[in-house]
Amino acid sequence: MRHAYATHLIEAGVELTEVQSILGHHSILTTVRYTHLTDQTRHHAIDRINALMDRFCLSKGTPR
Repeated sequence: MRHAYATHLIEAGVELTEVQSILGHHSILTTVRYTHLTDQTRHHAIDRINALMDRFCLSKGTPR
């Protein structure tokens, strides 16, 4: 249940550090283990990475 709860919080846009606080973890690494990559979060991550990469323009192998 804690894994699902953490995942739903992340999908709802709650910051990972806030989830850490809610779950009472001392280490953020523990919190990360409680979250799962679902299709929704995977697609959101892909969209964010693509948006970031779209900012770069390569010309002869050099970023501008």
